[in-house]
Amino acid sequence: MQFGQIITAGGIVMLPLMVFSLIAMALVIERLIFWARLNRNQLRIVKRTLQLYRLDNIYDALGYVQEQTKYPIARIFLAALSLEEPTPDEFRLALESEAQAELPTLKRFTTVFDTIISIAPLLGLLGTVLGLINSFSSLDMGNIGGSETAGVTGGISTALISTAAGLIVAISTLIFANAFRSLYQRQLAFIQEYGGQLELLYRHRYERQRGSHALTR
Repeated sequence: MQFGQIITAGGIVMLPLMVFSLIAMALVIERLIFWARLNRNQLRIVKRTLQLYRLDNIYDALGYVQEQTKYPIARIFLAALSLEEPTPDEFRLALESEAQAELPTLKRFTTVFDTIISIAPLLGLLGTVLGLINSFSSLDMGNIGGSETAGVTGGISTALISTAAGLIVAISTLIFANAFRSLYQRQLAFIQEYGGQLELLYRHRYERQRGSHALTR
């Protein structure tokens, strides 16, 4: 059976299923590109920023993250480094606030994926029910076992196409959605780890400055 015949046999619900599959495919590609670029570059950004900060090149570190603001971790660091002589608590609050602001970017399209995963199997089931209704409505009860019965059997088999299509769309979307959730959890751990390192460096620097000020009095 050719693709066009499969679409026709699946009934009217195949149209929204095709739309959902195209939407899911486009969003999956976008997310794959996003996470690939993020994982390829963010560790380099973090290590370079922390290295500059350890050497007390504060303005160089600030300038570097300003050049990398297309990455969430750089924007998080920038929110804290751009403060004017903050206390350690203010520095930490800036890191945490910006990290929270970046969550929608990291979780983008999650709701769309969940919607497709939930609706696609139901649409497939609806297509099967409609197909069965059409098949049995054409059955002549006085001709049981005749040629019409063969037609009904064939109608049932084609009606199940929509259920299979709905499951295929839902399962394939679920695989990628779970993969993106895993990447999201790893990204949260990454932000907490290196945000904590930057906060620790700032606290050490802040205490040194306070100690030097106390000695000069």
